[in-house]
Amino acid sequence: MKSTRRAAYLLCAGAVVVLMASCGEKPEKKAQAFVDAYTKDYQRLSYDVNLAEWASNTRIVEGDTVNAHNSRVAKEAYAQFTGSAENIDATKKFLEHRAEFPKILDRQLDYILYEAANNPASVSDVVKKRIKVETDAVEKLYGYDYKLDGKSVSTNQIDDILRDETNLDKRLAAWETSKGVGKVLRDDLVQLQKYRNATVQPLGYKDYFSYQVSDYGMTSDELRAQMLQIMKELRPLYREIHTWARYELAKKYGVKDVPDEIPAHWLPNRWGQDWTAMVHVKGMDLDSKLKEKQPEWLIKQAESFYVSLGFDSLPASFWAKSSLYPPPPGADWKKNNHASAWHMDLDKDVRCLMSIEPNADWYETTHHELGHIYYYISYSNPDVPIILRRGANRAFHEGIGSMMGLAAMQKPFLQGIGLFPEGTQTDSTQTLLHEALNYIVFIPWSAGVMTDFEEALYGENLPPDQYNSKWWELVEKYQGIAPPDERGPDMCDAATKTHIIDDAAQYYDYAISYVLLFQIHDYIAREILHEDPHATNYYGHKEVGDFLKKILTPGATRDWRELTREATGSDLSAQAMLRYFDPLMKYLQEQNKGRKYTLPDL
Repeated sequence: MKSTRRAAYLLCAGAVVVLMASCGEKPEKKAQAFVDAYTKDYQRLSYDVNLAEWASNTRIVEGDTVNAHNSRVAKEAYAQFTGSAENIDATKKFLEHRAEFPKILDRQLDYILYEAANNPASVSDVVKKRIKVETDAVEKLYGYDYKLDGKSVSTNQIDDILRDETNLDKRLAAWETSKGVGKVLRDDLVQLQKYRNATVQPLGYKDYFSYQVSDYGMTSDELRAQMLQIMKELRPLYREIHTWARYELAKKYGVKDVPDEIPAHWLPNRWGQDWTAMVHVKGMDLDSKLKEKQPEWLIKQAESFYVSLGFDSLPASFWAKSSLYPPPPGADWKKNNHASAWHMDLDKDVRCLMSIEPNADWYETTHHELGHIYYYISYSNPDVPIILRRGANRAFHEGIGSMMGLAAMQKPFLQGIGLFPEGTQTDSTQTLLHEALNYIVFIPWSAGVMTDFEEALYGENLPPDQYNSKWWELVEKYQGIAPPDERGPDMCDAATKTHIIDDAAQYYDYAISYVLLFQIHDYIAREILHEDPHATNYYGHKEVGDFLKKILTPGATRDWRELTREATGSDLSAQAMLRYFDPLMKYLQEQNKGRKYTLPDL
């Protein structure tokens, strides 16, 4: 019944466009009327999808198919509308007159066509198949029962082992447990590769990767060239970190012969993307301080940070509707433990999905995720059309969240909120090393491994029997990490990463976001606070909030390059990041004297 009504509406909408054209009205007025009508259904259908997805992520019951069904139905309705032939044809016709339109109308029409390319009616059968596979794969991913020594364990428990355990056999068992879900998802990824490419090709995109990259106004080659440039700029520092880590970890585990590549299970993260647990900054043991707190304290503290900058308190609906903590012990259901922020209705309904526990990782994460929430709130204003209620680009969202997480971890900030007393003595070099093990280590993973794998997957139609070999080829090339054992073609270690299945061909967003993070942070520190970028305290500075609001409030109504130049005084560049970590270089070179360097140039 709903499908019939939707088809009737679209035919009417097409008739309205034709009728208006015959009345001799100006193209701008006709285009605006079309966009206004489109927006109403777009908002409603987006909300339906998000509500269904929210249920699928927050309450996963083994054997239950209701959530998956509801998700699929909502996505199909959204796809049928956004990809309808009537909407595509009307948008293309209006864009022939783009020179006559104000920029904000032009941008909305471009986005309507971009959304249509992911769901074109001309291949509706393929779109339906893609949606079904995506929905089923997400259920498998988040509902997977990880078994360690015959017992079910959560991903948080696996992460705890990889962070703290010193027995290599136990570490290996936990690491291998974390990869089990990849084998389950391998066939789904084969289908997603095929259907995602087939979906976007009718509207002229070569493949799914180039489709996602086009949202930046770039080609795949341009994007990958920019990622390579960033990695090359940071490679000398990463080489020093990699060399230092090889020797430090060998010493920690009592291994005499230092390997040329770091065995993956030696590292404190399932994918080797974050090595911060290797360094504990003396005098700043945040984990021990936070163990005294309730999980609720972390999210309330994050909110108070934003309020201190001049933002409003979070709406009551945020607290009522968010899912912030792990399932209670003994619960007969699971949830997605991957932290995320949701703009449910593209207006007032904002929520977070987290599994907060009182530790440093979740402390940073709460501040990061509320960065997304306050971005949503900021651009949900009358000057930003519903269709453009997005970040200036996808990386801006991540950049703002990550920057606020960084700011909340700096010593003056932690002292200011009472977690550590004034005068606490810390080693600034160790603090900087701790930060580099997050931000610098992340770049080869995000800009290299994830980006190149997904480009190969979609852009080069990587054969399934090469999924795992290609994955480890890239891990070794960019990260200098090796698998601890043979990883055969029946495995699919790439699919263990959430984004491969559930947020595909967009991981370079995070690499760009880290570059933006340091550009914007550098500007705030030097030009607004007049403080050392390594030791800032944003808390209570309304002028920082005012600066951020200028970036957040426009949403996607402005070109991201223009906004970057206006906010930081330069184009996207890793120079601020290099400046920030420059004091660390000499320290690591001294530590690595006499050691063998094994990481090759790019």
